[in-house]
Amino acid sequence: MLKAHLTGVLNAIAQRVTNAHLEGLNTKIQWLKRSARGFRNRDRFRHAIYFHLGGLDLYPASFTHSNS
Repeated sequence: MLKAHLTGVLNAIAQRVTNAHLEGLNTKIQWLKRSARGFRNRDRFRHAIYFHLGGLDLYPASFTHSNS
């Protein structure tokens, strides 16, 4: 098995690249799926992923509160 994947193993060592970031993202998506107890359809699930994990700034810099 090592002979079959030797090129990939050597590249991973030389480039210091892992899939840890993607595994962490997948863990968050799986948590979202479990905590929601299901979605009506794929579009709603996709929107929930974008909302929770998209890194959007919900309060832009130009947003200010007025006291009046």
